[in-house]
Amino acid sequence: MQIFLDTADLDEIRKWQAYSILDGVTTNPSIMLNDGGYDMEVRAKEICKLVHPCPVSVEVTTNDHAEMLSQGRLFATWADNVVVKIPVINESGEPSLDVVSALAADGIKVNMTACLSFGQVVLGAKAGATYISIFGGRVADEGQNAADVIRNAVDWLDRWNYPSRIIVGSIRTAMDIQEAVLAGAHIITSPPKFLKKFIDHHYSRETVRVFNADARKALAIMAEATKKELAGVRVRHL
Repeated sequence: MQIFLDTADLDEIRKWQAYSILDGVTTNPSIMLNDGGYDMEVRAKEICKLVHPCPVSVEVTTNDHAEMLSQGRLFATWADNVVVKIPVINESGEPSLDVVSALAADGIKVNMTACLSFGQVVLGAKAGATYISIFGGRVADEGQNAADVIRNAVDWLDRWNYPSRIIVGSIRTAMDIQEAVLAGAHIITSPPKFLKKFIDHHYSRETVRVFNADARKALAIMAEATKKELAGVRVRHL
């Protein structure tokens, strides 16, 4: 399983890189704006350079399929680790499978995003998507079991040997990460704040505090015993 950060914050990316658990980054224009990236190309290139060769998903900004294709081809020139995010359908419900297929035929990696159903996964895989993003939180909003959708998608891809990988996004709690992992997701993409909660635990902190306090007491006793032993050695040599 891989872990992506759903962010455009360069400091957060550097921090999680240092922990040696970061496998990629996903972004969109809203995330870039919130994280201080006021030029989409500049920030995308900065992220791509920072995490290279790990993949960086950059999302198209149009509802028109021809423009999606044009933008996707442009984004792919920014860095060799760019992955183009294409929505599974546009606002009118028109499938973007032709865009996915055309980019894949160009050798461009595609993250087919905004997927909420098993059927979308099946068709995206057949169209050649490198990654298929299931929005777990939004699946749950619709009254469906996100874990079941993830599990069925992964099982189907494995059964038929499709290379597409499932990314689970729309992470809203640390428990969402756990549920997606246990459902067999290939990749989790999470905002940094939920990864932090995933590793933190108040009782772990308390346990470490007790261990450190005990260690300080033990070291003080050891030091005192050493001093007495040295003093005894000097007396015997007199």
